[in-house]
Amino acid sequence: MNALLALPNQFEVVSLARTKSVSKSIYQDFTRRGASVQNANFKDPEALVPLLKGADVVISVVTMAEKEVQDTLIDASHKAGVGRFVPSFFATVSPPRGVMPAREKKEDSLDKIKCPYLPYTAIDVGWWYQFSVPRVPSSKLDSVVSFPETTIAGDGNTKTALTDLVDIGKYVARIIGPADTEQAGICLRRDDDPESYLELEIEQSLSSAGKTLAKNPMDMDTIVSKSMLEYKYSRWIRGDNTPEHAEYLGYLNAKDLYPDFKYKTIDDCLRELMEGNRVANLYVGRDHVLKTTADLKI
Repeated sequence: MNALLALPNQFEVVSLARTKSVSKSIYQDFTRRGASVQNANFKDPEALVPLLKGADVVISVVTMAEKEVQDTLIDASHKAGVGRFVPSFFATVSPPRGVMPAREKKEDSLDKIKCPYLPYTAIDVGWWYQFSVPRVPSSKLDSVVSFPETTIAGDGNTKTALTDLVDIGKYVARIIGPADTEQAGICLRRDDDPESYLELEIEQSLSSAGKTLAKNPMDMDTIVSKSMLEYKYSRWIRGDNTPEHAEYLGYLNAKDLYPDFKYKTIDDCLRELMEGNRVANLYVGRDHVLKTTADLKI
């Protein structure tokens, strides 16, 4: 949102919000900065159609815990004739099926997009720098990193693609402009960074979570924790999240599309954190399942 609002001559930004959320400070801030905030009923696609009429691009930023909201947006976007739909991917690269249930939910939404031939661009970003910062013995970073990396998986030599959250919006602003990125998946590949957490321990934790969910399928803490473990297994054990695998899966590489883009490296991020020039706190002032999940390990 920050990147789009920073380009008022290029983008007219409309933010849809639930009735209970419209008055929140984050939406008031959007309004002050030039966005139009509209009250929306995400359970009623017909009510959304007038709000989406004339939109060039609709960007979904819901979590997969709210997949039904995204599916309603897809239906409404098709009926409204929007120019392009950007589904809520924005995560790591992996095969579409058979590895991560969270990914499969995203692919289900993508199938729903394709059914009526709704133009789309799916954007994956790798793993965020903000989820990759370890705790330090001095506790110096504890107040500026809300979700530290607490475990190292595999043998420590598996590469994975990382992106600074700050850069994602800037990439999105580039991507949603040209039509040549329609019907495409794009991977924002920045740094490849190797991280040892025993494979067996992850598998045992996944098995334990599966047994808990078999008894209580609606245990949200376990659902979220299991999903994070699946991401870790995919990144560090299977090694899915690489530019090479992204290319195999048909992604376009943002590094090739925008060679002039000035991005921050993971070293830049860590240096700025240590010097006190930035923070890596996520979801401040927002409701998010990662903030409410007990004993969560990223």
